[in-house]
Amino acid sequence: MARIGVMLPRDLPADQVLTYARSAERLGFDELWVVEDLGFRGGVAQAGAVLAATSRVVVGIGIMPAGARNAAFAAMELATLAQLFPGRLIAGIGHGMPDWMRQVGARPASPLTLLREHAVAVRTLLRGEPGPAAGRYVDVEGVVIGERPHVVPPVVLGVRGPKSIAIAGQVADGVLLAEPAAPPYIADSVERLASASPEVITYDAAVVGDDGRAARDLVRPGLAWIGEPDWAPHLAALPFAADLARHRQASPSREEFAATMPDEWVRELSLAGTPDETRARIAARHAAGATSVVMVPAEPDPLGALPRLAQVV
Repeated sequence: MARIGVMLPRDLPADQVLTYARSAERLGFDELWVVEDLGFRGGVAQAGAVLAATSRVVVGIGIMPAGARNAAFAAMELATLAQLFPGRLIAGIGHGMPDWMRQVGARPASPLTLLREHAVAVRTLLRGEPGPAAGRYVDVEGVVIGERPHVVPPVVLGVRGPKSIAIAGQVADGVLLAEPAAPPYIADSVERLASASPEVITYDAAVVGDDGRAARDLVRPGLAWIGEPDWAPHLAALPFAADLARHRQASPSREEFAATMPDEWVRELSLAGTPDETRARIAARHAAGATSVVMVPAEPDPLGALPRLAQVV
């Protein structure tokens, strides 16, 4: 079933977090995704609080960096949430941002090897099976975490780039594609996953309003970083990828780049416009293979923006 979710912003004031979660559920979103970014809030703690404060919405953790947690203890945390709130959890695991991982001394020499080993170990343990044979980085051989959840949560890898996406197809239930996740990028990623019925969850900056052009102008600051080289996999499949790269190179700043890109690029790279326009962009992402399209609020007041975003649900 095609699903629509919304992100809980990492910097939302703490006294608004549970209000935001309850509002997202009441407004009809299928999923609520919490963020684990260095210097903000922990993903597992947020997920537990949000699950306890709601009754229906599925909560995704996007993402837990593999290098930051022992696989057995990560599986214990996820299993606990899945036992307490069966069928309402999706676990995202990824490399983590390289600079953050270096900052905390958790950047491995081979991130791909670590991610593969970590995902295999966590999923094995969540199934109630003894931990797999020790690898280069992960050694939980023979560990059993105890009570197996009645509903084992899906584990998706929050990654980008062809090698990492291929690994997601081999050792996880699917992939989380961070923004921008335009339809060509989704379709290319589904092909690289090469797995049957994968979970494909996408993030995209979102603004919904009565004036489509005004909504897209509001979303532009959320697109300021996308022309940077590290994010080329998100853009390579787009018909205007080369033009976008040239525009980024010619722009004196991120802000100028975002402010002057053509409206059609903004339309493709975001979920911004009138309710009808935004529904069409969401439908295009589902048609390209996304199982869940997650809206990332791009307005200064995310809580106030929720009812406008929910017009597309």
